[in-house]
Amino acid sequence: MKPLILVTNDDGITSKGIRTLVEIMQTIGNVVVVAPNSPQSGMGHAITIGEPLRLYATHIFDGIDEYECSGTPADCVKLAKHYVLKDRKPDLVVSGINHGSNSSISVLYSGTMSAAIEAAIEGIPAIGFSLCDYTEDADFEHAVEPIAKITRAAIEHGIPKGIALNVNIPAKTTEPLKGILSCRQAKAKWLEKFDYRTDPNGRGYFWMAGDFINFDTEKEDTDVWALENNYISVVPCQYDLTEYEALDKLKTWNL
Repeated sequence: MKPLILVTNDDGITSKGIRTLVEIMQTIGNVVVVAPNSPQSGMGHAITIGEPLRLYATHIFDGIDEYECSGTPADCVKLAKHYVLKDRKPDLVVSGINHGSNSSISVLYSGTMSAAIEAAIEGIPAIGFSLCDYTEDADFEHAVEPIAKITRAAIEHGIPKGIALNVNIPAKTTEPLKGILSCRQAKAKWLEKFDYRTDPNGRGYFWMAGDFINFDTEKEDTDVWALENNYISVVPCQYDLTEYEALDKLKTWNL
């Protein structure tokens, strides 16, 4: 029996990335799509609690059950599990293919990965796929085979409970990809800059920009190193953010 695969994303149900991902997953299993009806990049693990959630059947893809949701990527996974699929539990949730990198610290801001992590919270194996190309006409062709390979391996071997895989793929170049590396998340952060501007009505506003700072330079076991050297990175992510060594230290405070 073919596996049941739920597909979602954060770039919206009409994005090129999710269309590519659906086509790949249709070669592997039975596909159901529940995705946002508009771009939700940078939403992180937000959920909708102050307004109604709306869900509509769509006809964007061929021969599958598909729905667009007014909420966030995490909302999409919740609605899919508890309403759309009801008594059917997916064998796998895949999110993406995101237009842009979700390596290192970006995983915390990512709607793509938050959908995958929401699935992990629900006890469903999950993978988030991102292509390190932010352009609307990004070329996903070189990502098709490795995405299928990783997906089939995840179904065959299983993903540890409570874990979502964060897969980042370098943008297409004239050189072929060197391979797939299992990595840790690089220690890095964004150094934000806020550009003050004025709109046509004379009202001030801010536009956020920034520089990415990697503190793990020349560390060959990180996702950033892998991507910079034309490898696909695979990082296992958990939603338990407890730092257990620090917890032991806190217990000595005698609070």
